[in-house]
Amino acid sequence: MNPLYITLAMFFLGFIVLSVILTFIPVGLWISALAAGVNVGIFNLIGMRLRRVVPSKIVSPMIKGHKAGLTVTTDQLEAHYLAGGNVDRVVNALIAAERAAIPLLFERAAAIDLAGRDVLQAVQMSVNPKVIETPVVSAVAQNGIELRVRAKVTVRANIDRLVGGAGEETIIARVGEGIVTSIGSSESHKAVLERPELISQTVLAKGLDAGTAFEILSIDMADVDVGKNIGAQLQMDQAEADKRIAQAKAEERRAMAVAKEQEMRASVEEMRAKVVEAESEVPKAMAQALRDGKLGVMDYYNMQNIISDTQMRGTIAQAGKSDSGNDSTTKK
Repeated sequence: MNPLYITLAMFFLGFIVLSVILTFIPVGLWISALAAGVNVGIFNLIGMRLRRVVPSKIVSPMIKGHKAGLTVTTDQLEAHYLAGGNVDRVVNALIAAERAAIPLLFERAAAIDLAGRDVLQAVQMSVNPKVIETPVVSAVAQNGIELRVRAKVTVRANIDRLVGGAGEETIIARVGEGIVTSIGSSESHKAVLERPELISQTVLAKGLDAGTAFEILSIDMADVDVGKNIGAQLQMDQAEADKRIAQAKAEERRAMAVAKEQEMRASVEEMRAKVVEAESEVPKAMAQALRDGKLGVMDYYNMQNIISDTQMRGTIAQAGKSDSGNDSTTKK
């Protein structure tokens, strides 16, 4: 075989082996750490590969922390990485806390990061407080006038309470509750409009930041607007309700009166039926009297004449009334 081909094949094989070794052993990263004064052994880097830890995720933050004067070890960074934490963000937070003279240990920063909070943002908020704007809060004074208030809450992160402390939503809810209580205890909305700082003082005195991850520095009323006259509206609604109740009661009485009228009409018809029934017994009684000889034929005829005469007189009287009514209509 040609020696040139053998030489090229050996060179190519050596290149592949060297590439694999350099890929598995981060020599360049080891040189960078050595140049930065960070004591990271080559076998430690190989161990990171075996433990499925990306060496650059550990060495680069360690170099950054060493240059900033932090004392962190590869074991601490590896443990935090394997726990699912963000090593670079924790180191940046430790550097920011060191520069701002805020006492923050690596264990505390790692716990905050693993709890799901942004530890770097928390440190920055400790240095530069954040302003939280509440939504419009509607409250009613004792005179029934509604006030719409929008507040700005200046908060600073409390690193000691970041783990297990409540968030911004709790701060907003507590401030809104304090605003409603403060306005509700005011006799008039004019007093609130004259001195809106009384709301801030009352709310701050309640210690609303207890159990939260923040420390409230100030509460400022950004906007106070006058809303509806809730008291008058409630009175109108009550009057309308009273009117409907009165109408319902009147309708109930009317229904009872109609029912009573129908009962009386039924009673009248019942009495008429009894009269008709009694009148139907008269011919029977007369027939029995004729059979028994207690009533003579002439007596019966005289009675019929009297009845006929009475009916005739009634008919003449009705006719006279009709004629007098027609005369009066003609005159008109």
